[in-house]
Amino acid sequence: MRNLILPLACLLAAVAAFFVFPYDLAFLTRIVIMIVFVLSIDLVLGYAGIPTLGQAAMYGSGAYAAGLFSIHVWGDPLAGLAVGALAGAAIAALSGLVVMRARGLTLIMLTIAVAAILHELANRARGLTGGADGLRGIRVDPVLGLFEFDFIGRTGYWYALAVAVAVFVLLAVIVRSPFGLSLRGIHESPARMTAIGASVYWRQITAYVIGGAVAGIAGALAAQITQLVSLEVFAFALSAEAVIMLILGGTGRLTGAVIGTTLFMTVEHIAAANDPFNWLFVIGALVLAVVFFLPAGLIALPRALTGLIVDKGGRDADRT
Repeated sequence: MRNLILPLACLLAAVAAFFVFPYDLAFLTRIVIMIVFVLSIDLVLGYAGIPTLGQAAMYGSGAYAAGLFSIHVWGDPLAGLAVGALAGAAIAALSGLVVMRARGLTLIMLTIAVAAILHELANRARGLTGGADGLRGIRVDPVLGLFEFDFIGRTGYWYALAVAVAVFVLLAVIVRSPFGLSLRGIHESPARMTAIGASVYWRQITAYVIGGAVAGIAGALAAQITQLVSLEVFAFALSAEAVIMLILGGTGRLTGAVIGTTLFMTVEHIAAANDPFNWLFVIGALVLAVVFFLPAGLIALPRALTGLIVDKGGRDADRT
């Protein structure tokens, strides 16, 4: 029960934000979509221990797949999500067969290369993707045939939030399953897991594919809600910022991904609005502060404060 307190608090905060900030729903929806994307990286990096800076490859694939599906086949948003998930999983599976055979810096560079290749392919296939002009004309039918997407963004926000909650619950079940526990073991010591007979390679590929599917869902959400897909969905900056968000919140904890994403995007939004030229200084200072004082991320703040209070109480008792 104690493990549910923080996730439920985050959910209540998300519901309250809809009523407290009714004119910022577009920004709030972006946060929710980014949370889904960062959750995919948390599974791959935080639990399976696979270093990646190319998760945008799956995000972008999901966005383009959902957009093209909506334009040429069917505008149902849930079907588009499924197509985005399949596209992200397919790219992760095909690239993972090669990428998962590398280690360390080589693996990181290969993940970046996959995203760069897809970026170039999308740029060259102008007749299909729109190239640098972006994929336009995406139409989205009402959710479940009942809730139409409105200009203010009310339906988009609740739709994105519902998908994010579903993804969070699914990943929570996965990471607590025997498969999830084996991923933790691989993260801690791949050699030891190999020694006890676990297939490290195929478990890593499976985690990578699941993470790719979740990233594809995030990309599909972005395409459906903004009704535009640009080449920036494959950008290196997208993957890098998502990893920073995860580090801020705390790797290997799903709630940490939620907290880190929300904090990063809120601080970025406020800092950029107040100083469009030097806002990166604020982000850099925030990252440095968290890395130095809370290496485990903001998710460890309550434990750190509790330890500080206990230590202080012990020192006061010693003095008396």
